[in-house]
Amino acid sequence: MAKATAADAQLILKLYDLRREAEIRKARNWWTVTFWPQTADDFMKVSAAMGTPENNWMRQVLGYWGMASSLVHHGVLNRELFLEPSFCGEMVFVYLKLKPFLKELREKMKNQEFLAGIESLIMSTKKSREFVKRMEANLAARRKTMVETAKAS
Repeated sequence: MAKATAADAQLILKLYDLRREAEIRKARNWWTVTFWPQTADDFMKVSAAMGTPENNWMRQVLGYWGMASSLVHHGVLNRELFLEPSFCGEMVFVYLKLKPFLKELREKMKNQEFLAGIESLIMSTKKSREFVKRMEANLAARRKTMVETAKAS
């Protein structure tokens, strides 16, 4: 495991700063609060709705995390520092929202590489795989609560 450098820390802080830009804040909020796809088709509807705010937000967040993860894959940024849950938790959250139907999405999009860089990165260390397991449990509980709340309404 390579030791993180001051340059790695500066890049992490720059990436964090980019997440604070007004439009990406809207996009991140949409992913976190509003967008809870239940099927591949839920994702595909937004993906096909070019020009809508939701489509823009979808692409902006996926593009951001794809770009950020590529910096690690190409050795520009320290893997362990990037995979700290305090930084990458949102990336894992977004990935896990799509994971249940990711294979189907890749087939529908005719793109077997869709989210592959993010997926391989978050599964690349024991610590990150353990974090993924905890997040999966949290997400499952959240989805269950959402279903129960919807039934009660």
